[in-house]
Amino acid sequence: MQKLEAPFKDLQATNINTFLFFSEIQGRFVVDEDGTVVGKLADLKLRLGELFPTVATLVVKKRREKKLLELDWQEVQSLNTSMIRLNPGACKKFRPLEVNPQEILLRDELLDKQVVDTFGAKIERVNDIHLLIVNRDLRIVHVDYGIRGILRRLGWLKAIDFFTNWLFAYQFEEKMISWKYIQPLPSGPAKQNLKLNVTSRKIHEIHPSDLADIIEELDQISRSTVFRSLDLQTAALTLEEVDPKLQLRLIESAPVELVSDILEEMAPDEATDLLADLPEEKQQKLIRTMEKPSREAVEELLKFKEGTAGSIMTKDFLSVRKDKTIGDAVEEFRKTVYPLESISYIYVTDQDNRLVGVSTLRHLITCEKDATLGKLMNTHLVKVEPEDNVNTVASLFKKYKFMALPVVDKEDVLKGIITIQDIMQSQL
Repeated sequence: MQKLEAPFKDLQATNINTFLFFSEIQGRFVVDEDGTVVGKLADLKLRLGELFPTVATLVVKKRREKKLLELDWQEVQSLNTSMIRLNPGACKKFRPLEVNPQEILLRDELLDKQVVDTFGAKIERVNDIHLLIVNRDLRIVHVDYGIRGILRRLGWLKAIDFFTNWLFAYQFEEKMISWKYIQPLPSGPAKQNLKLNVTSRKIHEIHPSDLADIIEELDQISRSTVFRSLDLQTAALTLEEVDPKLQLRLIESAPVELVSDILEEMAPDEATDLLADLPEEKQQKLIRTMEKPSREAVEELLKFKEGTAGSIMTKDFLSVRKDKTIGDAVEEFRKTVYPLESISYIYVTDQDNRLVGVSTLRHLITCEKDATLGKLMNTHLVKVEPEDNVNTVASLFKKYKFMALPVVDKEDVLKGIITIQDIMQSQL
């Protein structure tokens, strides 16, 4: 039996507001009203839902007990950094630990876990957890991602502070993020791998390239957690920026229905590139679940051999018949949702969809709205066929400095376009 010696903070006292760190009480003895050791504090269970959530229960490891037990936080009478004293009769109220979806364990699900800082577009790691006792409640207020959190857990903080103050008149700064900027991401069955989105803005506002960098830094399960939390458009744009090998791992770990929806949001050529690297069975399963327009677009692109113009062309382009007016073309331009690089030019076709000319955005802005495209279009065309080698296409881009090139078949029917971005990616 071990009796208490250090002074305690009495939680029964009124207006007590005290800050402490999780590392200061983790592993400390839990004792009954007589000072007899009951066990050690293994964890704290947090109940989500409030701006600064409260600790619901103590998680205690008793001697000779294999399973962890929990006890309501309100059964704590007082505590210091050595021991936690319980109310009289509290020892009879221990129960087996259970965690529901609206609760998290601080040690198992937050401490040492990676945190996605979407404001800085980087990864941090939680080194300690800052808590506040207020009106007998214990609330989480910050996560510590700095070196002081590590030193505190090692028990070196006071010595290091003394040394750096004496030698350099300096000490390591606190690096903490308020819990109000932390939103738990949806977690899968392996809830212990919960990751957090630390943000003062929404994750879909991050540039897809930055999101791709974040995802590439995470472990496999964390990647899936973050990826599945994105809306379809953000997921599609981010997937296009991710390393091809990682693309496949993300696709293979996600449900078929979700992947199908994401593929429909992607540019057809990007979706085709991704599908082409999948096993035949998986590829066909995904294609069958896609909506008809997207399905037909990728099926046509998949027909072409790798390294040909057809394999890298996109079906996202703007074409208008030659008898239409500039005003008609402007209206088509307004309705399009294609990326800007895909609509640098307006391709002019006849009634059989044969390419007969090209116009530019300048024509749409400067010419009379009643003028027909057939009278304004440039008929001096540079075009390629689907079977042409990508190196040949690259040389044309280099020679003419075009933003895009049309792809036509033997009868000059417009099949797609190749953007400068497409050709640059093919040369990597």
